[in-house]
Amino acid sequence: MPSFRQLAATLAALAVSTLHALADPFPQPPSIKGLQVQMNDDALALGIHHAGINVNLSGIVDFAASKGSGPSRQWAFNDAYLKSLDAQIHPLSAKGIVVYAILLVYPTKDAARDAVLIHPGARKDYKYTVGAFNAETDEGKSCLAATMRMLAARWNGKHPEHGTVRGWIVGNEVNSHWLWYNLGLASLPNAVAAYERAFRTVASAVLAESPNDRLYIPFDHHWAISMAGISPNESTPGRDFLDAFAACIRINGDLPWHVAWHPYPEDLGNPRAWADKSITTTDDSPKVTFKNLEVLTRHLEKPDLLLAGKPRRVILSEQGFHTLLTPDGEQLQAAAYAYAWEKCRRLPTVDAFIYHRHVDHAHEGGLRLGLWRNAPNSVATPHSKKLIWDLFRKAGTPEWDAAAKPFLPTTGLPSWDALAPR
Repeated sequence: MPSFRQLAATLAALAVSTLHALADPFPQPPSIKGLQVQMNDDALALGIHHAGINVNLSGIVDFAASKGSGPSRQWAFNDAYLKSLDAQIHPLSAKGIVVYAILLVYPTKDAARDAVLIHPGARKDYKYTVGAFNAETDEGKSCLAATMRMLAARWNGKHPEHGTVRGWIVGNEVNSHWLWYNLGLASLPNAVAAYERAFRTVASAVLAESPNDRLYIPFDHHWAISMAGISPNESTPGRDFLDAFAACIRINGDLPWHVAWHPYPEDLGNPRAWADKSITTTDDSPKVTFKNLEVLTRHLEKPDLLLAGKPRRVILSEQGFHTLLTPDGEQLQAAAYAYAWEKCRRLPTVDAFIYHRHVDHAHEGGLRLGLWRNAPNSVATPHSKKLIWDLFRKAGTPEWDAAAKPFLPTTGLPSWDALAPR
């Protein structure tokens, strides 16, 4: 017999699902074209329909103005930072673009602040970029829930002056829980359980304010293997994390979760996505990249992963193609985008292809992923457009087929139809 706690969780989940079904349907934009936006005017000129915006929870909570202590603390928020986010979100959502908030918590190196915001198991050396959310301590969970309830109410569309957010990506590459979503050393079951608690806290807050929004679990491109050269307590295969999460969340009352995948090429420094050597089309493929993206969408058709009898939705929320410093570097980058777009067109559960980056970034390990070059001696100041910019602009328009056709010989494919799932 199920416990009272399990029955209560199930009833709560059913209530959420009912509200979810009765709310306005999730937007259905004309195409999957998306971008992690740096320049709003340029993004609009490119004709995007999806936008990813980073939201740093560390910058949102105003600890000095918060009152009280412990889990009953009355949390206050940084109005200046919120207004800066509104200034990014509003011009996009006002044009009908679906905005996805990429929820992150960056370490501040203020021990008292980080103790509330970041998972208590996280490394104390601060040699990581993104921390795991703290849903472990009463105060941390209270802070996370209050912050998310406030953000969801602010961006639920009832206050159009702030803008509207419809998708929430909860963390970053959670199967890499030492480097890209740091909660410290943890086995797969413990890493999944910690993330499920954080996800449930975020989802409950968001769906209370905006019942038809979608929440996504973000993964890197590792599938049946984990990141090379580190221990199982530092990184796990994406497939195993996905399946374990689904089982864990069902026990506590299922929620309408979806998947945000990052199908970078096998080698991030090689834009030739069609040339990935270790990739297969079977469920034991080491990685899932654009070359075999159907492995993920097929896996989500498993009966124990379905939501209301249908596969969970997929967005591609962070991936780009490196520009080699060779005469054909920009040609290869643009060809990789054409290849990826044509692959996505043939996978009906992929809702968005959100390109990363808008502008080359000097602090990205030597990668030059942008649609724009950055100015010399700058971090990400836009300088000039690359070849990929105009191809990207034509994606999802009547101009696409003619624009993409010249890149087909670069990929070695006889036709784009060779990308149909196998």
